[in-house]
Parts: sequence; C-alpha cells; structure tokens
Amino acid sequence: MSKMDALRAMREARYAAAQAGAPAKKAARSPVAPEASATPAKVKAKRAPAKAAVEPSGSEEPCGHRNMGGKTCTREQGHAAKSHRYS
Repeated sequence: MSKMDALRAMREARYAAAQAGAPAKKAARSPVAPEASATPAKVKAKRAPAKAAVEPSGSEEPCGHRNMGGKTCTREQGHAAKSHRYS
C-alpha cells in the first residue's frame, strides 16, 4: 500500500466515524500537567492579573511606545486603540 493509499484509508475511516457519531481517535497525549487539571478558580488565582484597558488621560503626552525601527507612537498616553501610529 502506498503512502497516499494509507492516507486515503485513514481519511475515509475518520469520515465514517464522524458520520456514525463516534469521536475519531486522537494521538496519545502526554500526561496532563498538575496545573492543567486544577479547578478553574485555582488556575485564575495563579495567573497574573490581566491588563485593564487604560482610559486616555486628559494630558496630551505622547504614548512613547517605540517600534523596532526606533520610531515613536504619536497617539496620546494611554490610548485605547490597539495599534500605534509611528512617525
């Protein structure tokens, strides 16, 4: 059996299993890490707090974010936009 024939047979087997309602067998995974099996509350407690959206302040100071080319963002400090404007 060629490689393509084997792939075709595997694909047809997955399709037949999906049509029958049975979940397709997946490759064996490594044992689950202890942190992954923790309850969601414990996992959330271990994570660092997410950055809150910063409200733009009344000052007109530039953002100051610099890109790899050395250009500086011209938006106001703490802008809500996800992208920066460089010049």
